[in-house]
Amino acid sequence: MKYLITGATGNIGSLVTTRLLQRGEEPCVLVRDRRKARKVYGDRVEIRVGDLTWPAEQLATVFEGSEALFLINTGPDLAQRDANCALAARKAGIEHLVKLSTLDVTTGIGTGPWHARGEAAIRRSGVPHTFIQAAAFMSNALSWADSIRTDGALFSSTGDGKIAFIHPGDIADVAVSALTRKRAQETPLVITGREALSYRDMVTAIGAAISKPVGYKALSDAQALAGALMWADRAYAEALVDIWRAVREGRLATVSAGVEQQLGRPPRSFVDWIGENIGAFGGKATRS
Repeated sequence: MKYLITGATGNIGSLVTTRLLQRGEEPCVLVRDRRKARKVYGDRVEIRVGDLTWPAEQLATVFEGSEALFLINTGPDLAQRDANCALAARKAGIEHLVKLSTLDVTTGIGTGPWHARGEAAIRRSGVPHTFIQAAAFMSNALSWADSIRTDGALFSSTGDGKIAFIHPGDIADVAVSALTRKRAQETPLVITGREALSYRDMVTAIGAAISKPVGYKALSDAQALAGALMWADRAYAEALVDIWRAVREGRLATVSAGVEQQLGRPPRSFVDWIGENIGAFGGKATRS
């Protein structure tokens, strides 16, 4: 099976690529920067240069020879890129498209509508597909590191609402499982972490791991939006505030059994993730 991975130098795409390599596969990676990919993977992968904004006819030439595609897209215009990729996949004869989507497709919250339009475009294309509808990533907590190190606190508008963040490694494992099973699944794979936690719960756990108290400071939606606009464009910043509001209101506390159903094991915990990333928060890794 010839696998083509998009986003292969990013968070999830790199994990998927590495796991395929560990299985003895030689995946193809679709990147915009050949030198960056070569630096990451050396000669272990086939590198194809392309851009998901290209028209389907142009993308199809890049997809040729691949049998399965792992698709990662972001941004408010991702539906058009998903449509391009799906049509290109059909033209290139790809047998299975696995899209990393979001749990929020069903709720219409945050980036959910973007991915819902993307999923619809893929369905219309007729290419066999599997959608992985994932909860928010535990790695999002890395954005808290600066305020935890400098202020000893997290500033957030999520209140005491809870969300079941998922470990990026679990997303990658489910993606590899879906790709290597070589068959489409019409019912989306809904995956979350093992338990829903509040942001206060999570920073308390980080504090325990680094042996320093970490507080939680509540923000209004307006304050949260102003903060997000310092590093994100307005569409994404507004989507984030919508997500944080939904967490606060108890609308994103879903916990699914999807990871265990797909992998035969429970999801990794948030404490597991902290241990792997403790250095980002000023702690020291312990030796086993």
